[in-house]
Amino acid sequence: MAPHRFGAGWDQLRRPVWLYDPQTGQKPYANPAALALWGAASLAALADRDFSAQSPAMKTRIQRLVEQTAHGAAVSERWVFFPHGQPVTTQAVVSMFVDDDGQALLLFEATIEDVPVEEQRAAEALRHASTLISLFDTDGTRLFSNPAAFRAYGDMEGDFAARFAAPEEGQAMLAAAAKGAVSGLRAVTTRDGPRWHHMGARPVPDPATGRTCILLDEQDVTLRVEAEIARSAAEQKAGMAEARQQFLTEMSHELRTPLNAVIGFSRLLADADLPAAATDQALRIYGAGLGLLEVVNQMIADPAGQLAPPIPPEAASADVSGRETAQAETGLRALYVDDNENNRALVQAMFATMGFVCETAVDGRAGVEAAKSGDWDVILMDIQMPVMDGVTATRIIRALEGAAASTPIIALTANTLPDQIQTYVEAGMDDCVAKPINMVELLTKVSHWAQGCWRETALAGPTATAS
Repeated sequence: MAPHRFGAGWDQLRRPVWLYDPQTGQKPYANPAALALWGAASLAALADRDFSAQSPAMKTRIQRLVEQTAHGAAVSERWVFFPHGQPVTTQAVVSMFVDDDGQALLLFEATIEDVPVEEQRAAEALRHASTLISLFDTDGTRLFSNPAAFRAYGDMEGDFAARFAAPEEGQAMLAAAAKGAVSGLRAVTTRDGPRWHHMGARPVPDPATGRTCILLDEQDVTLRVEAEIARSAAEQKAGMAEARQQFLTEMSHELRTPLNAVIGFSRLLADADLPAAATDQALRIYGAGLGLLEVVNQMIADPAGQLAPPIPPEAASADVSGRETAQAETGLRALYVDDNENNRALVQAMFATMGFVCETAVDGRAGVEAAKSGDWDVILMDIQMPVMDGVTATRIIRALEGAAASTPIIALTANTLPDQIQTYVEAGMDDCVAKPINMVELLTKVSHWAQGCWRETALAGPTATAS
């Protein structure tokens, strides 16, 4: 039974007419010509068929028809149906029909066409393609778009420039495409939000009118673009981190090196037997140097790292003074490798207060040659030096034969960021003293490592490791 008083009139038509429910996929009405098209003996037989299995392209096409006919418009387009698996090509006019119960249905009025097989296949391939394909007139008004394009843009598909995140870019591409093929990566706005599409546009003749129109194809490359953006951001972040690290290293070295001399020598002068006025002036210089050092620390440093367990502060001065006489008698010998003359003079002066012997070398290569003698209780190693840096020199010393390879090595450096400390550890250094040098810390650590059992361990075998 027809669901409307005009059903009897439709029954008399020779062209296929039927109603389609977009919610259920069922056909609540079909005239005799439509039943013949679908190969069904009756409306009940047609209703028994399951039309729910639809491809994504088909679902998109139906949704498009619902939206386009919702306000009374009629859409004329070619449809290929497959009753019993055999293709039937029709030119269908589709409109919205509301039945007596208020249900919105799609009314199909079809004319069967005899279309060449190649054209049928091309049309179906176009409809199911994942590439977004659209045809526009030279003013940017849509003439055709496949389901993939409608699925991406919906109502926005009708205007060429409206697809673009920056409409002026769309206008520029449309104008350029009228003169020749153009392509490029563009930011677009879709139903799913902002995306990146690779677009190609070119002039082609309209097969219906012969006028020039614009064929636009689009590929969604958002994942690839986002991955590239993420990679670029990571590289930029790494580059910035590396530049920051280099800046901190350079600034630390350039500021701490002169401060090392200012603080160290002023402290020695303050402890010397000078007139009261001179001692007061030395202490003022020393205090100002410490103040400036605090500012430098706040601007530049992560805290200086430890390569060995720290010696308790309460034991530091006692440790130094308690060993002064014994080590002066035994003549503790240290090798200090540093390219800065002031630093070398300062450490030698500090060692002299304890009666220690301190020989020096002006760069890493000279330090390696001096270390080969093995006649040292401890080696103090600057890091940033010409000819050969302290890390390289340490690795070479650790690869020497005999006791020289086991000599304790203490980094004496302004470069004390955590990752730098880790580099010293991996190179084979035993400890670290930061510049500007704290005299008590330096002498305490020198005494600690020089008095260790490293010589006995070295003599025990070639694979022994310094404690």
